[in-house]
Amino acid sequence: MQNWKLKYDGLRKEQEGLREALCTLGNGYFATRGAAEESKADGTHYPGIYLAGGYNRLKSQIAGKTIENEDLVNWPNWLHLSFRLEGDKNWFQLEKKQVLNYVQELDISAGILRREMHFIDEQQRETRIISTRLVSMDNPHLAAIKWDFVLVNWSGMVEVRSTLDGSTKNEGVKRYKPLKNQHLKIIKKGEAENAIYILVQTNQSLLYMAQAAKCVIFSKTQKLDVIRKFFREKEVIGEIFTFHVTLGEQVSIEKTVSLFTSKDDAISEPLNDALKQVNGQADFSVVKRRHSEAWKRLWNKFDIFVNASGNSQLLLRLHIFHLLQTASKLTIGRDVGLPARGWHGEAYRGHIFWDELFIFPILNYRLPDLTRSLLLYRYKRLEEAKKLAKREGYDGAMFPWQSGSNGREESQVVHLNPKSGQWVPDNTYLQRHVNLSIAYNIWQYYEVTADKNFMKFYGAEMLIEIARLFTGLASWSDSKQRYEIRKVVGPDEFHTAYPGSDRPGINNNAYTNVMASWLFSHSLKAFDLIGITRRDVLKQELQLDDRELEKWKEIGSKLYIPFIEEGIIAQFEGYEQLEDFEWEAYRKKYNDIHRLDRILDAEGDSVNRYKASKQADVLMLFYLFSSEQLVLLFKGLGYDFTPSNIPDNIKYYGTRTSDGSTLSRIVRSWVVARSDRKCAWHCFREALVSDFEDVQGGTTPEGIHLGAMAGTIDIVQRCFTGLEIRNDVLWLNPQLPKEINSLSMKINYRGVWLQLNFSANSCRIEPLDEVESDIKIQFKKQSFTISNKSTKVIQYQQN
Repeated sequence: MQNWKLKYDGLRKEQEGLREALCTLGNGYFATRGAAEESKADGTHYPGIYLAGGYNRLKSQIAGKTIENEDLVNWPNWLHLSFRLEGDKNWFQLEKKQVLNYVQELDISAGILRREMHFIDEQQRETRIISTRLVSMDNPHLAAIKWDFVLVNWSGMVEVRSTLDGSTKNEGVKRYKPLKNQHLKIIKKGEAENAIYILVQTNQSLLYMAQAAKCVIFSKTQKLDVIRKFFREKEVIGEIFTFHVTLGEQVSIEKTVSLFTSKDDAISEPLNDALKQVNGQADFSVVKRRHSEAWKRLWNKFDIFVNASGNSQLLLRLHIFHLLQTASKLTIGRDVGLPARGWHGEAYRGHIFWDELFIFPILNYRLPDLTRSLLLYRYKRLEEAKKLAKREGYDGAMFPWQSGSNGREESQVVHLNPKSGQWVPDNTYLQRHVNLSIAYNIWQYYEVTADKNFMKFYGAEMLIEIARLFTGLASWSDSKQRYEIRKVVGPDEFHTAYPGSDRPGINNNAYTNVMASWLFSHSLKAFDLIGITRRDVLKQELQLDDRELEKWKEIGSKLYIPFIEEGIIAQFEGYEQLEDFEWEAYRKKYNDIHRLDRILDAEGDSVNRYKASKQADVLMLFYLFSSEQLVLLFKGLGYDFTPSNIPDNIKYYGTRTSDGSTLSRIVRSWVVARSDRKCAWHCFREALVSDFEDVQGGTTPEGIHLGAMAGTIDIVQRCFTGLEIRNDVLWLNPQLPKEINSLSMKINYRGVWLQLNFSANSCRIEPLDEVESDIKIQFKKQSFTISNKSTKVIQYQQN
C-alpha cells in the first residue's frame, strides 16, 4: 500500500534507537517503543513503556545542590517474548545468528508493527518468525503481540518465554544518567487464571499500575498442547511454554496484555480489572480487526492527501500517525496535556511546554472535543498557576514553562551541557510567553468551533487571569512614555540575560509585548461574548471591575515595541548593541551549530553576547498573524508597520538564526510561503525529515518532536491553502508549492464537515453534513456562502 508503510530492511545497530522511537505504538493512553520483543535495555535497544500523564518525582544531588525532577516514568516492560530451540542453552540473540532476512515494517494505516526474522543457527537450522504487534486504538487498556513460527528445514522442540519485567528504570536519555532513576517498587507479582500479573507503584506520586498477560499457542486454528511452567525472578514474573513443531508447520503465539492504573475512571482496583479484561479478551484476529477499524475511522477524518514527489506523503502521514498516538479519541476526558516529545521517550521528561500552539490547529479542525479536553488540562491547573504568580509577586495566573502532573514549574534549576560536561544555570523558566500561547490556543479553538459554553465556563476565566498576570508584568516607563515588560526570555531561548549581567532575563521582547497587546484586546472580546449573566458572575467571583478592564485597554495600546531601524523589529531592547556573530567560521569549524549556546559555553564564551538566535522569535509574529492582522496590531499600539516591512524582517533574522529547534524550520517555511515558494518547500522538507533522519544527531531516539511533526501537517493544512478564520468567515487563499500537484483534506468547521480539494488552478468545496446555517467563505477576493448540497468549484490563478 503506497505511502502508508515505513519499512526498514536489515539490522543496523546504530539505528535501533531511532527505529524504536519512530515505530512506537500508542493510543493516547499509553505508548510502547518499537523495540524488539526479545530485547532489553542494553545501550542498543530501549523498550520503554509510557503512560500518558504517568509522572513521578525524585531528588538528586547535582553540583552541590539537591534537585528534584519530575519524570515520565518508564513502566514495567510487557513486551518481552523470547525463545530457544531444542538443544540451545541460551535464549535467542539475533546478532549471534546468520541472518538471511530482517524486515521491520510499520503499517501507518492500521497501526500495526510487523517484524520478520529469517535466520540460520549454529546447527544450520533455518527458522522464520513473523511478529505482529499493536497497542489497541479500540480499547485503551489493551495491547497484543502475535508470533508466527515456521521451521523451514527441521523439526523439534521449541521453548517460548513470556515475562512482565518490573526491573525497568529511566535510562533513556544519556545526559540524565547522573540523576536518580528508580521510580517503581513492586507490590506483588504472580499468576492467576492462566495469566501472569505484576502490580507496581511509583515511589513518590504513589500511582499504581497493574499489567496482566496471557499467552495462547496455536497450530493453524487449533490450540496446541504445551507444557507450561511459571517462574519468578526478583523483579520479573514469567512463564515458559514448551511444544513440538514439525517441518514446515506454522505455530502462532498470541500474547495479550491488559494495563490499568489507579488514575483510571470507572474501575474497582487496577489488578482485578487487568486480570478480568485479559481473561475475557477475544483472540488476536478480533483484537486486530477492531483496532484497525478504529484507525480507519481516525484516518477518515485526519488524512491529508498530497500529490507530491518522493516520500512527502508518507512522512506527512507518519506525523499524523504519531500525533494521534500521543492524543486520540481515547484521550478525551483524561487529565493529560500534550508533551513536547510525545509519549515516545524520556527526553524533556514528558513535560508540556508551548508546543500545543503548533498542534491544536490540527485537532481543532478534526477532533475539537480533544482540543477542549487538552485545554481543560490547563484549566484544572489554574489554581496552581495563581499560586506561582503570587510567589513571583503578581496577580492572576502564571502557567509554567514546563508543566507535568500538577502544574507547578518543572523547569530545571540547572542543566547539563553535553559539550562541556558542566552543569549550568537554566533560566528558560522566564519564558512567560507560554501563557500567551495558552490564551491564543483558547481563542483559536473558539474561532473554529464557536463553543460558547467552553468560553463561558473555562476559557474566559483563563484569559482574565492571564491578562491580570501581564498587567502586573507591565510597568510604566516615564522615559519611554510606554509600558514595558522586563526580565523575560523570548521564544529564542538563547538570550537569557544581557552580556555580563548576573540578572536573568531581557527586557521588552517584541514577540511577548505584541502578543500581550493581542491578549488584552481578546480577553475583552471574550468577556463581551459570554453574555451579561456570566459576566456578572465572573465579576463577582473574580472581583473584576470596570477599572481593571480599562487598564487592559490602556496597557494594550501603550506597550513598547523596540525597533532596530525603520521597519525592522528588534528581538528585544538592546538587541542592536550585541556583537555580530561569525556564522561561516563556526559552521566551518563545527559543521553542526544548531546548539550554538552549548558550543560557546564550552569555549568559555556566551551566546548572550551575539545577534544569534536558536529559533524563530520575531518571526513568530508572522507565523501567528496575517499581514493584515499584524498591521492592525501595530496600529493599535501606535506604530507604523506595513506589509512591505515583513520581508525585511524575515531576511534580517533568517541570517541570524541557528535553527537549534525543530520548530524553527516550521516557522521559516510558513513566513516565506507567499514570497518564496521554493524556499518554503525547502524549509518544509527540512522539517518533514527532521525526525525521520534524526537531523539533530541522536535526539529523536529519546522521543519524537511532536510540535515539529504537527507543524508540518499544519503547513499543508493552513499555510499552503491559506485557511484561516476571521470574523466568522472561513478564508481560503491557496498558494501551493509547485512540488504539490494537488491536495485534498476534510475539515470540521463549527460542526460541519467540509471536503476541500485543491489543485494548481482550482478548488472544490463540498459540505459532507447538513448545513443548518450558511457558511460564509472568502476565497481570495471572492465572497460566497455554502449551504446544503451546494458544492462550489472555483477557478483561480496562483500568484
